[in-house]
Amino acid sequence: SQGPISGVNKDIAVLQCHGDCDPLVPVMFGSLTVEKLKSMINPANVTFKTYAGLMHSSSLEEMMDVKQFIDKHLPPID
Repeated sequence: SQGPISGVNKDIAVLQCHGDCDPLVPVMFGSLTVEKLKSMINPANVTFKTYAGLMHSSSLEEMMDVKQFIDKHLPPID
């Protein structure tokens, strides 16, 4: 089992998205994964978003959340 991550990576921002109706990867596994991540890096930097009715796919709402996350955390490209 991996312990806490050291150095600059312990402050990395993570967005984890999961559909609450995913038949392939149950949302419970997403919840367990996010709790493991929070034990390894700064838990304040971990965001777990679920999407009602979403199966093993993506949605416009999810992609907009991903875009907002990227815009917030990555520098603009010239």
